[in-house]
Amino acid sequence: MKLLICDPTDPASVETMRQAGIEVDVQDAITPEELEAVVGHYDAIVVRSRTKVTAAVIDKGLPRLKLIIRGGVGVDNIDVKHAEAKGVEVRNTPAASSNSVAELTIGFMFALARQIPQMNQTMKEGRWEKKAFSKGSELAGKTLGLIGCGRIGALVAQKAAALGMRVLFFRRTPTELPGARQVSLEELLAQSDFISLHVPLTDETRHIIDAAAIARMKKGVYIINCGRGGTIDEAALYDAIVSGHVAGAALDVYEDEKVEQGKRFKDLPQVIGSPHVGAGTKEASARVGAEVAQIAIEVARR
Repeated sequence: MKLLICDPTDPASVETMRQAGIEVDVQDAITPEELEAVVGHYDAIVVRSRTKVTAAVIDKGLPRLKLIIRGGVGVDNIDVKHAEAKGVEVRNTPAASSNSVAELTIGFMFALARQIPQMNQTMKEGRWEKKAFSKGSELAGKTLGLIGCGRIGALVAQKAAALGMRVLFFRRTPTELPGARQVSLEELLAQSDFISLHVPLTDETRHIIDAAAIARMKKGVYIINCGRGGTIDEAALYDAIVSGHVAGAALDVYEDEKVEQGKRFKDLPQVIGSPHVGAGTKEASARVGAEVAQIAIEVARR
């Protein structure tokens, strides 16, 4: 098998694949145009979130291309339907980065409740704002509502329950989750002090949090999104924060991560953000790489 790595991947895992007899080329800064030009020379490609595998890329890879591996949870950046229609297998590593994303979600909740970034900024500016920042709140006793409860959501629920939070979750299919209660979306919106999104971006979930949904939330709610950009209507969120209905938000993902990149929130101190790094830990990278290598070796040995 000849395999092309299009995005940064754990070097130890690359070596594992080579030792298993796979010919691996690493071009982890490859452009879309370069990918289309060379993809036809490979049996498999590995991508993370940066590289988009469009129908055009897939067609350029045929007839040789047989496998696309996404190192990460979702496959939003791959035209899966087109790949499968052309006989190209698509695999991902759904569990490898789950804990890292869950921990960032919990970290964001602490940061919102105690205004940690804002406190730090005033200290850097030489200001001692003790009185202003002595009105934070504890997470214990608060209600966390999880929209979506797969691997990541379940880990967030577990960690939040250990902190003494009451955990509600909304999911289409009936699910048993220790320490949490499944409810309707309406009940979750009405009762939650913190709302965290953990759903893929689909036609059904696009703007699942819009102006109407926000209006049904408690005044003073906090919203966290470490899932997928586009599940929140960012214009509606902006307005709700300015009005004071939403107390604050923490975002790792955005509707437009190429140009706008959450810049609309830059002047709102109530919003904290990060550049889509939920899975960006050393531990997650190693696990993702190991699972990518396992998949590639498995397919190569068929």
